Amino acid sequence: MTSARVVLVTTPDATTAERMAQTLVDERLAACGNIVPGIVSIYRWDEQVQHDEEALLVLKTEEACIDALRARIVALHPYDVPEVVVLPILGGHVPYLEWIARSTTR
Repeated sequence: MTSARVVLVTTPDATTAERMAQTLVDERLAACGNIVPGIVSIYRWDEQVQHDEEALLVLKTEEACIDALRARIVALHPYDVPEVVVLPILGGHVPYLEWIARSTTR
């Protein structure tokens, strides 16, 4: 296992995801962000099943940045309860993982 992490964040649209990714990369909390537009989310909220089009923001960062990254996502996000799911990266292309480490502030 490495100290690199993937963070998944759903957003209301690609514009919001892009704005968040730009800020998080500028602040060196994430090495990069990929935006997947046009996802459909089906979920329960206020005791009703919702169907919404959203965009998925996929961030790459280091474990040491997770707390600050999560706090910044919550501050930037328009949702009352934003999705912030952190996944470990078990392995990968070593030069890429080293780039993630160099590109984030610890």
